[in-house]
Amino acid sequence: MTAAPSPSSVSAPPAPAPAPVPSPTRLLDVRTVYAEPAALDSARGREVLARFPGAEVVEVPSHWQIPELNGNEGNVERWVRVKTETLVLGVKKSLSARPNSRSSNWIAPSTANGCAMACAYCYVPRRKGFANPITVFTNIEQITGYLRRHVARQGPKTEPDQCDPVSWVYDIGENNDCSVDALVSDNVADLVATFRGLPTAKASFATKYVNRELLDLDPQGRTRIRFSLMPDADSKVIDVRTSRIAERVAAVDDFVEAGYEVHLNLSPVVLRDGWEADWAHLLRQLDDTLSPAAKAQAAAEVIMLTHNRDLHEVNLGWHPKAEDLLWRPDLQQPKRSQNGQWNVRYRNDVKRAGVDRLQELVAHHAPWLRIRYAF
Repeated sequence: MTAAPSPSSVSAPPAPAPAPVPSPTRLLDVRTVYAEPAALDSARGREVLARFPGAEVVEVPSHWQIPELNGNEGNVERWVRVKTETLVLGVKKSLSARPNSRSSNWIAPSTANGCAMACAYCYVPRRKGFANPITVFTNIEQITGYLRRHVARQGPKTEPDQCDPVSWVYDIGENNDCSVDALVSDNVADLVATFRGLPTAKASFATKYVNRELLDLDPQGRTRIRFSLMPDADSKVIDVRTSRIAERVAAVDDFVEAGYEVHLNLSPVVLRDGWEADWAHLLRQLDDTLSPAAKAQAAAEVIMLTHNRDLHEVNLGWHPKAEDLLWRPDLQQPKRSQNGQWNVRYRNDVKRAGVDRLQELVAHHAPWLRIRYAF
């Protein structure tokens, strides 16, 4: 393919005494916790608060109804600060597993939404409006219990599909990054433990953050972690506050050795001058770095960039440089998403050529990397 042309209070209940208190990191230095009353009263909620003993706790009727966060346009200028200093505790009211067909068979009920990272193309803030710090759902026992029952109702998988040849796959991180969530609560550890005991199913989540504490969770092959990768030149601009690409690549072997199934998300693929050469370099880096064991179990998803007009306007308020890569009206067309929003994606012909070219690059530079799907 020819390279594309150049062209965002109340007092808390007592917390349990023995709780780890992490020191502030560049991702999280929580100053304010907005919490639903039921979340404050839960064991998981008290555990989370114990990790941030200096935070002010503000009681709210709903994690969706926080005027200081949701719909507050002034937060655009504080985009990263809100993610760093704010945490929300809520209760997941509706428990359901939605059918899926690409990355997983089912989308599991969320144990969190939002993120402390700030990827400029992320779709989650489109729903939450100007701020999307981490919201932790504290009714984890209800969620894991629902998942056990749902898996039992499916019975064994009798026919292989692109998600997995033998197991039902449940995406546990549709609107969040589980590697970062694990810095805040034990929800991810509980999910890994749940699927460790489900021989017909496995958990799956994509991540852009290397959290080596996950190496101690003993997944026994029942959790698939998908490291999202792109050329480092793109990541430095649009993958804000994430682990660097080299760190993610270097972590693959360690996670395989720890008992995870490790796949790769080649995502998002951004078309711009020099994109083919940079992707070829990344694929050669993978080929040179990964062990035979990691390569033998690897598979990939190829996802071309999808963007959103509202998010474009938000980004212009805090990170306009990202829009030089993401907003390309000369190459893009409107696309109505499954949730009814109008997004933009590469035109059909541009997208088709980009997918074909990246598959050619994979076949040439990393022929061991099976592509599960590309779109």
